[in-house]
Amino acid sequence: QVQLVESGGGLVQPGGSLRLSCAASGSIFGIVAMGWYRQAPGKQRALVAIITTGRNTNYADSVKGRFTISRDNAKNTVNLQMNSLKPEDTAVYYCYFRALKDYWGQGTQVTVSS
Repeated sequence: QVQLVESGGGLVQPGGSLRLSCAASGSIFGIVAMGWYRQAPGKQRALVAIITTGRNTNYADSVKGRFTISRDNAKNTVNLQMNSLKPEDTAVYYCYFRALKDYWGQGTQVTVSS
C-alpha cells in the first residue's frame, strides 16, 4: 500500500515561513495532479494549491501571492512554500495525489502564532 509522507509542519510566528514536502512511499502510476488541502478546527477540508503534470497551478484566493506549489515529476514529490504566514493559516495540511485513485497524506500541523 503506497502512502504519502508529509514533512515540514510546525509552529511559526506571524510573517514567518514554512516549507511543506510530500513524497510517495512507492511508485504511483497515472498521476495527473498533486496538491495540498487544509482543515482548520471546526471547518471543512479545503483546497490550498494544486499543480498538474503540465505544471498548471491553482491556488485558493486566501494564499495567492504568499504560497508557491512545486513538484518533481521524476521523484513524485510535491512541495508547498508558505511565506508571510498569518494566524488564519493555522490548520492541518494534507498532501493529495490524483491518479487512477486518490491518495491522501496523514496530515501535518501548521500553527501560526506569536
